[in-house]
Amino acid sequence: MATFPEKLATDEFVVTTELTPPKGIDLDKLLNKAEFLAPFIDAFNLTDSHSSRMSLSPIAVASRLLDFGYEPILQITTRDRNRISLQSDMLGAAVLGIKNIVCMGGDPAHFGDHPDAKPVFDLSTTELINAAYQLSQGQDLAGNALQGTPTFNIGAVVNPGADDLDREISLLEDKVAAGAWFFQTQAIYDAGVFGDFMNRVSHLPIKIIAGILPIKSVKMAMYMNEKIPGIQIPNHLMAEIDSSKDVKSTSADIAAKTIRAIKDSCAGVHMMAIGAESQIPIILQQAA
Repeated sequence: MATFPEKLATDEFVVTTELTPPKGIDLDKLLNKAEFLAPFIDAFNLTDSHSSRMSLSPIAVASRLLDFGYEPILQITTRDRNRISLQSDMLGAAVLGIKNIVCMGGDPAHFGDHPDAKPVFDLSTTELINAAYQLSQGQDLAGNALQGTPTFNIGAVVNPGADDLDREISLLEDKVAAGAWFFQTQAIYDAGVFGDFMNRVSHLPIKIIAGILPIKSVKMAMYMNEKIPGIQIPNHLMAEIDSSKDVKSTSADIAAKTIRAIKDSCAGVHMMAIGAESQIPIILQQAA
């Protein structure tokens, strides 16, 4: 069976989603969720203390997913570790057979459940990407040769709805130059905005995996519009949710329509269900 990077390289449409490691060591719920979704998902992102809430190491969870035959994507944030620790963790992940990584900055520590934690941010996201690339070339950031060279499939994130799209694309170009070649996006609700973004980045040799986040309620939509940069849920979608007699079904239908509208212009979709993972198969089936 083709691996996630092989599918990307051959233009096979891919589907990814996120699993959040628990605060503790009991993986039963997470593994049950992975088993349920496995027929529909090509690779699972493992979040790195999502929303700055301390949780089990995603490296450990990624290793367990490999044991069960599921392909992990390791999220690595610069928030909590300096360049020495980040490179060490990436090498450790490679020894365990973890090849897919997504490099991110991470949410500020004061937003999480340990608000007094000291943030690190020793490297920028672009510098972290470059560190992964340098390791895959057989040397560390200081130019020292490695004893054995890892293989990484390097990814990052991008926001097609950014207020300053010129700056966002410039950052994207820097990440590509540093070594990233696949990108998972912020949630998409407007196919036209996404299409314009894809036209703007068509000169880059990259794969874009579009984020899909079902709208659970008008309250959720309003919160995202107000609080999350780069997300603007159109009023007509909020009205559709508000007037629905079956919000779950309507939410799935909206997500499926979005996928159908954009699927010919991107490499795949990244499903962010946030506790509503049972909807993912329904959405994907409706989206054909």
